[in-house]
Amino acid sequence: MNRTSSPQNRASRRLPLHLIALAVIASLPAGAALAQSDSYNYFGITGGHARGHLDEQRVTEAVIAPGAINYSLSRDPKDVGYRMFLGRQFNRHLGMELGYYNLGKQRFDNTTTPNGKLSAQVRNQGVNLDVVGTLPITEKFSVLGRAGVTYARTRANFAGTGAVVVTNPNPSERGANPKVGIGVQYAFNEGFIMRGEAERYRINDAVGGTGRVNLYSVSLVFPFGRAPAAAPRAAYVAPAPAPAPMPEPVVVAQAPAPAPVVMPAPAPAPMVVTPRRVSYSAESMFGFDRATVRPEGMSALDSFASELAGADYSTITVEGHTDRLGTEQYNQNLSQQRAEVVKDYLVRSGRIDPAKITAVGKGESMPVTKTEDCKGRTASTALVACLQPDRRVEIEVSGTR
Repeated sequence: MNRTSSPQNRASRRLPLHLIALAVIASLPAGAALAQSDSYNYFGITGGHARGHLDEQRVTEAVIAPGAINYSLSRDPKDVGYRMFLGRQFNRHLGMELGYYNLGKQRFDNTTTPNGKLSAQVRNQGVNLDVVGTLPITEKFSVLGRAGVTYARTRANFAGTGAVVVTNPNPSERGANPKVGIGVQYAFNEGFIMRGEAERYRINDAVGGTGRVNLYSVSLVFPFGRAPAAAPRAAYVAPAPAPAPMPEPVVVAQAPAPAPVVMPAPAPAPMVVTPRRVSYSAESMFGFDRATVRPEGMSALDSFASELAGADYSTITVEGHTDRLGTEQYNQNLSQQRAEVVKDYLVRSGRIDPAKITAVGKGESMPVTKTEDCKGRTASTALVACLQPDRRVEIEVSGTR
């Protein structure tokens, strides 16, 4: 029994699915820019190789009149597939995407006896809503996993020659189906990401059955809506104490001497410089989840190095700190990388003696915030903003002038 409606009824309610997808995407709010750079919006395009898997024999038996016997089958399941999507990255590990996709055409020919031939092509296109998980491996390279649901329209075209009589040449079917995928991505910078993915779509075959299409693709992703980095702000450092006043010369009169003897003043003791500690926000010094110094951070470090000119310092310690979100090992590695990058920059551009400077990663072990003020472990927008003071780089200088 054919499950499709008549062509006249289908035409009366036909509405292109890509227009529906674009309308829904356009209605999504862009959202206010957040201070935390691992939460942002993005859009992207995907193109690649689609390969379909249908039960061609079952489809043949569903659309031709009884009496034909299968003789031989030839397939052409490959075509070009593409997607357009808009997404929201909620935090470093979780995002969501809404998109429109087209999986191209899957074709086959079935020659039957008595002599006849069935030519078929099946097209599938629709909208999808996916949850996307991200697992960072390095600063820029990550592994992806996705699971979602599609709402799609499948249209088929069947033509018979010879003894083959097609009972319904243009069936069409709509429905929801699951999809899954895996892949990798590389973030070239804050405004451009490239992905490589393999996705599996379950589809209807337009005559009451189901099949699948695998899409192997490359995506270009363009983040937007990130808040501009705040200018680096150094923590207040108390000025060094003023030197003590020099003692007045002491004049000692000796009885037989005709003139007083002037004793020389003692040499002033070297001025001890109180250790200085300055703190820089990680967001102002580095990009999202990275250990590369931004231009604003370079300017702040240049100013810091110029202030050391003329100081006889003995040690400089660079400390990297993170918040408690993420794993302890990941945070420890990130804080150490950032401390090392700041140290290398001061040595290279600030001409700091490398023997006098050390880099230490403190991870999440020395928070500035209190647990009762910033509650929870799940990376919500409010918690990320509350923990901002914990993400920092501190530099301490000790010595004499």
